[in-house]
Amino acid sequence: MVIFDTIQVDKEHISLIGLGIMNDIDLWGVVLNEMELQTSRAAFLTWFKNTSISSHRDGVVSVAVPNGFTKRRLQEKYTKTILKVLRDTIPDIKSVLFVVETKKHSFLTQRTPSAVKTPLEGQAIFEEMEINPKTHLNPKYSFQSFVVGPSNELARAAAMAVVESPGHTHNPLFIYGGVGLGKTHLLQSIGNELFNKNKNVVYITSEQFTNEFIASIQNNTKNSFKEQYRTKDVLIIDDIQFIAGKEQTQEEFFHTFNTLYENNKQIILCSDRPPKAIATLEERLRSRFEGGMLADIKPPDYETRLAILQTKIKERNITMENSILEHIATSIKNNIRELEGALNLIVTSSRSLYDNQITQEHAKRIITNLLHTPQKPVSHKHIINTVARFYEIKEEEIMKKNRRREIVLPRQIVMFLMRKELKKSYPAIGEHLGGRDHTTVMHACDKIEKRIQDDVMFEDELNVIKQTLYST
Repeated sequence: MVIFDTIQVDKEHISLIGLGIMNDIDLWGVVLNEMELQTSRAAFLTWFKNTSISSHRDGVVSVAVPNGFTKRRLQEKYTKTILKVLRDTIPDIKSVLFVVETKKHSFLTQRTPSAVKTPLEGQAIFEEMEINPKTHLNPKYSFQSFVVGPSNELARAAAMAVVESPGHTHNPLFIYGGVGLGKTHLLQSIGNELFNKNKNVVYITSEQFTNEFIASIQNNTKNSFKEQYRTKDVLIIDDIQFIAGKEQTQEEFFHTFNTLYENNKQIILCSDRPPKAIATLEERLRSRFEGGMLADIKPPDYETRLAILQTKIKERNITMENSILEHIATSIKNNIRELEGALNLIVTSSRSLYDNQITQEHAKRIITNLLHTPQKPVSHKHIINTVARFYEIKEEEIMKKNRRREIVLPRQIVMFLMRKELKKSYPAIGEHLGGRDHTTVMHACDKIEKRIQDDVMFEDELNVIKQTLYST
């Protein structure tokens, strides 16, 4: 998605900064809008909190970050995306640099009345990031602001049951679903409720858990690390799927899990896929994850999407015609993050271009631009690469005449995706996969079709692969 296209109403607004309408804070806000759509909530909070543009001159944008670890992560993983968004907004930008500055870079505190107009609450800014330093929880996440619908009512009911009887009901609680569907919101709502009941709670991503574990080995502080997590009343880990393939981390987490479970302490995990679909996850961990309550969250239906939008504008004290909200809810169907992103974009651009007047015409123009952003082209090589990375196997194993079970399913999925996404003929698919017979391809596609109908978890797994296919 190219955000500037949604703000670029006509040629008069090609350079908003040149007109004095958008300053560096607004520019970074555009970047944050886009990154929130493209990353998981946990990753967004971890890597983009306390970042800002520290300088912008001669086509070079310097981004201030709080520490060297964040700097390395942004450089290695997000530079290209950030630079693309900056260039889409201001074509004259040539490069982006990351610099460590020790002072806190709050996206809110930089906004002064003399610099810009008062920001609307609807903007995607870090106003909500009042993170509790002890628990790592955001107190703004609550059950009251979590909109319930058919797509998430089971997960929400399970979460409430955990709050009522932590460590005894649904332990562990494992919530899974696609990107941007509210998993992190629900996890942190549980954490905040239990923290308010004087429980010793900690929320952390699996990536943070891994990094801290590695640091404890390097610094010879493993006992301190164990004490930190094995003495909690409630351990909440987001994006647990990223622990897969990390043998020492899995070993450490296995013992942490057992210690907490044996002492009736609550464990809450979330992932973008069910435990059985997490490749290279140790079987002993998989069985423990599946030994509690599994609850999935699916994309919201129209009524839930509309209720979410109505809740958001009420929270932020924004006035908007219901017909505009209905148009957004009808048009944006994939996930809640995209839904909120569209709302943020409409509010932000209306502030910049129309002096806070949110018109139906402007909202429809933005939605049209969002929906008609060209989808990233996909090739048969891209499909093979994406599926291989998802199942953590080598691409050449898919191509070889290998009948091992852990290879056969990924190969069949590759065939199915080539057929559905690329509209390839059966013989052409066979040629792409080492000269296989077209009847083999037909059998594979039929088998995947049937499994989708019979296995809801497998359908979720396939949807995650598709999301990855079009976002990488």
